[in-house]
Amino acid sequence: MKKLFPPVVYNPVTLAGAGLAAVSFGLIIFLFILEFFSGESRPYLGIITFIILPVFLILGLLIIAYGIIRERRRVKKGVLRSDKFIVIDLNDVKQRRVVVTFTFGTLLLLLFSAFGSYKAYEYTETDEFCGTVCHQVMEPEYTAYLGSPHSRVGCVGCHIGSGTDWYVKSKLSGAYQFYSVLFKKYSQPIPTPVRELRPADGTCEQCHSPEHFFSQKKTEYTYYISDEKNTRSNLGMLIKIGGGNSVFGAATGIHWHTSSDHEIYYMHSDERRQEIPWVKLVTKDGKEIIYRDKSVKFDEASFPKENLRLMDCIDCHNRPSHIFHQPDKMVNVYMDQNKIDPELPYIKSISVKALETPYTEKSIALDSIETIINSFYRSTYRDIYEKKKDKIASAIQEVQSIYSRNYFPYMNANWKSFPDNISHVYTPGCFRCHAGNHVSEDGLKISHDCNSCHLIITQTDSRGIRKVDIEGLEFEHPVDIGSDVRDLLCTDCHAN
Repeated sequence: MKKLFPPVVYNPVTLAGAGLAAVSFGLIIFLFILEFFSGESRPYLGIITFIILPVFLILGLLIIAYGIIRERRRVKKGVLRSDKFIVIDLNDVKQRRVVVTFTFGTLLLLLFSAFGSYKAYEYTETDEFCGTVCHQVMEPEYTAYLGSPHSRVGCVGCHIGSGTDWYVKSKLSGAYQFYSVLFKKYSQPIPTPVRELRPADGTCEQCHSPEHFFSQKKTEYTYYISDEKNTRSNLGMLIKIGGGNSVFGAATGIHWHTSSDHEIYYMHSDERRQEIPWVKLVTKDGKEIIYRDKSVKFDEASFPKENLRLMDCIDCHNRPSHIFHQPDKMVNVYMDQNKIDPELPYIKSISVKALETPYTEKSIALDSIETIINSFYRSTYRDIYEKKKDKIASAIQEVQSIYSRNYFPYMNANWKSFPDNISHVYTPGCFRCHAGNHVSEDGLKISHDCNSCHLIITQTDSRGIRKVDIEGLEFEHPVDIGSDVRDLLCTDCHAN
């Protein structure tokens, strides 16, 4: 029988490589057709089709080449291979039985393998896979995600999104992450922000359109002072959501920053983007205004290019799905909801102290929280300890739940590890640019006026006196701190 290829091709190594290449190519075609007709983008399917399988295809081709080279060397040495293939005689009952069993067994195996592979692929797209496979590393982020406003948005929706380019970039960057987890080379905590995260116009803005944000949002905040009576105060304000574009009127409020009428660029001098010494505003007509932080020295010409960013949603909403709450804030919320009894003396102070004490393990932390709170009331307020044991026990349980949700000692993960830029009380947030230090060459200053973003309309002070003014009130700190609060930033005290 005439052979299509030279004799050196017909050797076990080359034929094995050809088989591997053929199977890989067939799977690539099959999965490509499957994705094409599925009607929706499946990032992990694309990864398998265009990244993983081509590796095996190329490996098969290399094995083919190696087999041919190896066979030529054997021929030169005079080692000849029989050119006869195995003869299968289907007239022989035993051989026919073996062929039928092997054929149907192989087909059945391929069918179940294909089904199992597809189910495995589907699992890789689930939030459970993203959050629990690397359990110890991802537990803090996964726990925060489950309690976030975006808990129904799949991980791949934000971290990869639709389209080929970004899921390829995400998975290539994830190759090192896989290595770091496998060999325990990962950082503790996981560093943020995620540098390979795609811009917001490919993720957030698929559902949220800044150009259609208008009006104001009324918000109430309740605070408890860390004194014996847990003195209560209240603040009500209008948050100027703003947004809009020139079609519906001038862009205003907080979402002015992402209006299509202009672009804002900034340079950051630290890895976490908390220090911003340089800001550039580009207006719709192309005019550029550069603001420099007069309180720091820097040379913008020597800045790394990767430290220059076009501002988008993520620069303020940097923790939309992985929020680690500050203990003072969470204790206020639990007390306002009576989950923690505000009548217990110093419960605000002792709860925050128990949460902020450094612990090496979660189990130690939970035991210590119980010990700290119980010991305090047993030694300082014996009568109350005896009369309100159930209230104290309930408070301990709630404080422990706050800890379990927001503190992960083995990963060094807590609210201090992940600054939340959406506010300016516990982290710099807005004050990264709006601290009153950024000035242009023409003397223009980035606004430091609190009323630019919110308007206080009600305030109840520590004496229970309630003030109301729809035109706006000047903020009064519930505690006398011995100086004018207008000369301070919230983070001067609350970030510690």
